[in-house]
Amino acid sequence: MPKIYDIIIIGAGPAGLTAAIYGVRANRKVLVIGGKNPGGQLMLTTDVEDFPGFPNSIQGPDLIKNMTEQARRLGAEFFNDNVASVNTNKPPFEITTETKKKFSGKTIIIAVGSAYKWLNIPSEYKFKGHGISTCAVCDGYFFKNKDVVVVGGGDTAMREALFLSNLCKTVTVVHRRDTLRAQAVLQERAKARKNIKWLWNSDVQEFLGNKNLESVKIKNIKTNKETILKTAGAFIAIGHEPATGFLKQHIKLDAKGYVAVKNQTETSVPGIFVAGDVRDFKYQQAITAAGFGCMAAMDADAYLQGFREISNKSKKQK
Repeated sequence: MPKIYDIIIIGAGPAGLTAAIYGVRANRKVLVIGGKNPGGQLMLTTDVEDFPGFPNSIQGPDLIKNMTEQARRLGAEFFNDNVASVNTNKPPFEITTETKKKFSGKTIIIAVGSAYKWLNIPSEYKFKGHGISTCAVCDGYFFKNKDVVVVGGGDTAMREALFLSNLCKTVTVVHRRDTLRAQAVLQERAKARKNIKWLWNSDVQEFLGNKNLESVKIKNIKTNKETILKTAGAFIAIGHEPATGFLKQHIKLDAKGYVAVKNQTETSVPGIFVAGDVRDFKYQQAITAAGFGCMAAMDADAYLQGFREISNKSKKQK
């Protein structure tokens, strides 16, 4: 008979790993399915200076490594593969990975996170972590008093530009339309900043440099004119995509594809909980993801206590 876990956590970023730590400390059998590339967005982050407890900062991958080792030392088990499907009919829930491995859990915590959208141009990958970022709060400080660009025209782009304008010499917003999609209040604030500049009707064609980013090739989509803009950094801010494709037919999602929640961590399926960026389109920070991981594990444990009582009553009745 296959092993049945008390809690199966899908995702090994700060939300999933925090949930694992709290789960095993509640004396639960916990499995973390971390995906083929576990660690989440922190694996692409250099110095993490906004996570409490590290006065000299910590590298994103090192933070994930420490959290993983802590969860493993306490007793959590790990399996790295992408989840292909989840049978949500009734507990124990069955999870099937892409390599056809099957696991069963009395509860599930979904902590798969969301991914930043990228431009997907060939030169982009070369400079990730070497001038190209998707998080101004995480990496903006490293470009203090330098010239940077922000790509995008929505809420995310305006928030990034506003944050960077307090640190950087100039911030040039590159947007492929002639109007912004951001909330009016964000537009007004950004346009009022003297060091925020604008390139309308423009697309990034290529990122240029040696080891680090040095300039960006930009094309005006109306005139087809190409220009080279020198810059120390480029922040891609064209939104996020929740990694919920495998859940669409099983769990209620909101209009943006994030997991719909009630009471902070509960999904539309009793016994299945959610934590981190996959349910949070607003804050998108490692510390908030970790907090939701703690909450989801505590809620899963509370559910299991009720589940256990119901099971015992059923046995007595038989």
